[in-house]
Amino acid sequence: MDSRCSSSADSRLTGRGPGSNNGTPFCARGDSYEAGEKKCISDVRRTFCLFVTFDLLFITMLWIIELNVNGGIQQQLEKEVLHYNYHASFFDIFLLAVFRFATLILAYAVCKLRHWWAIAITTAASCAFLIVKVILSKLLSQGAFGYLLPIISFVLAWIETWLLDFKVLPQENEDENRYQSIMDAERAPPLGPGPLSDGQFYSPPESVADSDEELDDKHDPEIGLIQ
Repeated sequence: MDSRCSSSADSRLTGRGPGSNNGTPFCARGDSYEAGEKKCISDVRRTFCLFVTFDLLFITMLWIIELNVNGGIQQQLEKEVLHYNYHASFFDIFLLAVFRFATLILAYAVCKLRHWWAIAITTAASCAFLIVKVILSKLLSQGAFGYLLPIISFVLAWIETWLLDFKVLPQENEDENRYQSIMDAERAPPLGPGPLSDGQFYSPPESVADSDEELDDKHDPEIGLIQ
């Protein structure tokens, strides 16, 4: 009985009872997310920036292939860059990819914006320019690249919009809300002591004198009858 009383008292004093371990998972999750927040950029945002870089490199590669196919890089560079013609040149599609890359990397990697206005500007500008160019230019008469470059540029711009609007921003907002809820739970005032359980009720130890008298009564029943 004494050992049970001492163990229950020690558990109350040290705070290591059954309900004291409930805060451990919250602390662990909070510390892990806080360590993740110390990174320069989140994982999902890094993936988005990598795709933006892929957009620029892919359009550049296609444009270089187009220059080689149509008579050599040096000759075609002079024709499409130095003697630029809106109706026949692919150079402006390459510049459009550079514009998307510079704007999105500056907005979402350097400035770490958490709004969609930058991607809305780049996507709207890309779509408007490509639609007008396809209608007014003579690219469709220049073989496969006249179809390939505008279509791929258009699709990549919309994939970037989808990634940011449906992956990057919702995931970061969800992580921030989860981290805030954990921090609020840790900062909440501790609850008062709950109702005592059956194991916490105990009787004080019996004295030696009382126990000796009971033993004497059991061994001498005649004395009890006389009294």
